[in-house]
Amino acid sequence: MTAPVPADVLSRLKAVLGEGGWSQDPERLAPKLVEWRDRWSGQTPFLALPGSTADVAAVVGLCFEAGVAITPQGGNTGLVGGQIPQGEVLLSTERLKAVRDVDAFDDVMVCEAGVTLSEAHEAALAKNRRFPLDLASQGTATIGGVVSTNAGGTAVLRYGTTRDLVIGLEAVLPNGEVWNGLKRLRKDNTGYDLKQLLIGAEGTLGVVTAAALKLFPVLPSRATAMVGLSDPGAAIRLLARAKEAAGGGVEAFELISRVGVDFALKNIEGQRDPLQTRHPWYVLVELASGEPGAAEAAMERLLAQALEEGLIADAAIAQSESQAKAFWSLRENQSPAQKPEGATWKHDVSVPVSKVADFLEMAGAAVREIAPAARICAFGHVGDGNIHYDVLRPDGGDDAAHSALRDNGSRRVHDIVASLGGSISAEHGLGAMKSAEALRYKAAVEVNALRAIRAALDPKRIMNPRVHF
Repeated sequence: MTAPVPADVLSRLKAVLGEGGWSQDPERLAPKLVEWRDRWSGQTPFLALPGSTADVAAVVGLCFEAGVAITPQGGNTGLVGGQIPQGEVLLSTERLKAVRDVDAFDDVMVCEAGVTLSEAHEAALAKNRRFPLDLASQGTATIGGVVSTNAGGTAVLRYGTTRDLVIGLEAVLPNGEVWNGLKRLRKDNTGYDLKQLLIGAEGTLGVVTAAALKLFPVLPSRATAMVGLSDPGAAIRLLARAKEAAGGGVEAFELISRVGVDFALKNIEGQRDPLQTRHPWYVLVELASGEPGAAEAAMERLLAQALEEGLIADAAIAQSESQAKAFWSLRENQSPAQKPEGATWKHDVSVPVSKVADFLEMAGAAVREIAPAARICAFGHVGDGNIHYDVLRPDGGDDAAHSALRDNGSRRVHDIVASLGGSISAEHGLGAMKSAEALRYKAAVEVNALRAIRAALDPKRIMNPRVHF
């Protein structure tokens, strides 16, 4: 818990924000104080609801002067607890809702921090452009949140993470000053890149209030397929074939275990088995091209050759947009499908793509030593090496007993990740969940440099004080 917020600071915050710009109503605050997985809950004496960048600057400047801590929050879709306050002022960007501009010539869109990812997609499509950051939580996740966590998603293989999709930022620094870095330049080689410090900083170096985002053409040719195969090694070999068949046209390559398919069929209404027969593993492949018919032709060639060589066991190419959406629904509902199954150890890890199969084998052996009857559900963006490795309690088992094994089990999993040259957080960030643990895997020289940057920008450590180093 952080120090209590003085009453005079609360009064001054109310004055600068005005009517509608703040709340202390428990019912209004309640949904912002619980994380989606129900692992973290928090408290705050004050919810700041700034309606402009100037309002954000006033709140942050006042808190900096008084030494009062702030937790910024976007759509509250974070999965590592970094957005849940523990007594700090909670600053929500939900009222920063403007799409300031969509420029189809420069291929740039400027969105304020509270714009949801779905709203950004719609604004881009209205100008026949695409913003290619795709997340299962896109109806709730906000631009400020995805920038601050450097969100990944399903199209990283082709377009990169959020870090690769941001051209410029506007942000309020920890002392309350506004930095307007909303440049639209693809090249600006004039020293340190401040926006890249803020991207992925999880609100520790300031509050992102707007972002200039890269747009791309809407491609006329797209093919989506669900593939059944025997093991993750076959999936990696299929990925190499897909890259050869489609050049740079592989947009998504998502791995799903049979365990995950069964959970979805059991717990998510409207889901269907993707293929006629059961398989140990599945891959959702999506190709896209600017040449009409090219993606469809490449998909047919890829799968025909893979079937002939025995690399895959079965495949179905979506024959309509609704069938493609059904395939994607199965993938996007992997996490919700686990919730009714009880306590889970969650891991968001990455390893080199060539090591994905090794990781799954090694981690499976380690987990079975600790929790022999646990159910392992692995899925994720195998095209970029990011695996969501979830270990659920035994069927009908005890939640508390399984949770008691989490720390030891996760340490074993993360040690394996590190041994393979991987990361213990691929796309969710460190948050409250992994900030301390990350010190185990980072070199002292790196930690000292990161601490020096933070101390320089936020000497009072008021910004999300429990997150990072």
